[in-house]
Amino acid sequence: MSTKDIVYIALFAAITAAMGLFPAFTLPIIAVPITAQSMGPMLAGAIAGAKRGALAMVLFDLLVMIGLPLLAGGRGGLGIFLGPSGGFILAWPIAAWIIGYLYEKNIRSLSVIKEALFITLGGIVIIYSSGIPWIAAFAKISLSQAALGAMGFVPGDIIKVILAVLIIRPVRKAYPTLESR
Repeated sequence: MSTKDIVYIALFAAITAAMGLFPAFTLPIIAVPITAQSMGPMLAGAIAGAKRGALAMVLFDLLVMIGLPLLAGGRGGLGIFLGPSGGFILAWPIAAWIIGYLYEKNIRSLSVIKEALFITLGGIVIIYSSGIPWIAAFAKISLSQAALGAMGFVPGDIIKVILAVLIIRPVRKAYPTLESR
């Protein structure tokens, strides 16, 4: 692992932590807070690449696990991963890896639509695929009830996908060397 890799990993873990400064809010139908931080894996995967993006999210998760208050509202500690948010946050490294992989494999043919689809697949579908069963088990409710409750997050997550694309495109254009991983 090069110094450049370590810098990207630390940078995207820090960016994700900084997104925790935006206040979270919780919907009355589900106990998982809505935060800006779920944009972290979207940005990390698309900009830093699959390996570095995933490792940035692993680093972030480990820092939260050991108690650093990096999640929105100053939350941290192992208990977060044992609660309703656990399945969502634990999926962040996988989401970043999938987004990064899709970007890397399609680097020559990226369009706004492809980017939005890649980020939606990794940043919403993968995270929900882990978070919904987790919350169903945690809350002792059916998968369909958990999925219905999670639908309250979809409009905000679609906005995050749009914002991520609007951030990623100019960053990748300004720093074309990011493509040479």
